[in-house]
Amino acid sequence: MKIILVPLAFALLFSQSAQSAQSGISFKKQVAPILHDYCLNCHEPGGKGFETSGLDMRSYASLMKGTRFGSVIQPGDGFSSILIQVIEGRVHVSIRMPYGMNGSLSKEKISVLKSWVDQGAKDN
Repeated sequence: MKIILVPLAFALLFSQSAQSAQSGISFKKQVAPILHDYCLNCHEPGGKGFETSGLDMRSYASLMKGTRFGSVIQPGDGFSSILIQVIEGRVHVSIRMPYGMNGSLSKEKISVLKSWVDQGAKDN
C-alpha cells in the first residue's frame, strides 16, 4: 500500500505545482496572507518598520508604492526587487526581514513571493 501512496502523493504535488505555475501566483490568496502573518505587524502605520521606512503593507497599492526611499518591488524581476533581497537575506543583517524573526521565512513562502514578483507582481 505504501508503494502506491508515495508515487500518488508526488504526482498530486507535482500537478498542483504545475497548475500554480500556469495560473500564476495570486496576490489575494497566496501573497497577502504571508505579508499579513510575517510583515504587517511592523509595516503598517504605528509599526516600527513603517516609521523607519514608510513601507505600508496593508494593501497591494501601498506595497507597490514602496518606501520613502523608493520602490521595493520590480515587477518581473524578483532578483532585483528589494522585498525579495531582504527576505532572502542578500542584504546587510541589520535590514533582513522579517525583523526579529529567528531564522527566516520558509523556502516555500519565499518561493511564493519571488514567483509572484517574477510573474509581474499582479493585483490578482
